[in-house]
Amino acid sequence: MKRIAVWSGAALAAAMVLTIAACGGSDSSPTTPTNPGGTGGTIAATITIGTDGRVSPASVTVPLGSRVNFTNNHNRVHDMNSDPHPEHTQCPELNVGSLTVGQTKATQNLTTARRCGFHDHLDSGNASLQGSITIQ
Repeated sequence: MKRIAVWSGAALAAAMVLTIAACGGSDSSPTTPTNPGGTGGTIAATITIGTDGRVSPASVTVPLGSRVNFTNNHNRVHDMNSDPHPEHTQCPELNVGSLTVGQTKATQNLTTARRCGFHDHLDSGNASLQGSITIQ
């Protein structure tokens, strides 16, 4: 009976290793965007959620092809996405998703000239967690 338990444990461990390897492991960079698309653009701006729970700056202008970092310095998780809520379809390349405390994530390359609104999906009505990115 002990031998079966040992083999079962070894088989389970091997299956877990294969699953982790197939998923790419857990070495993902905190700046890896959550949506598909280009990631080679230069970071042109950083929008920070401060310890007061406000985005700063609330408005930035960046060049075509660049990216924007979102940094969470607040004491709780935020989920930053493009307008409108809850579809997040205005500028999908802004959808960085969940930011844990202290985490930074970058948008995809911003390749279309336009103005994009963003908000915290978890607190969509909070004006201090809303802003815009102008791409030109």
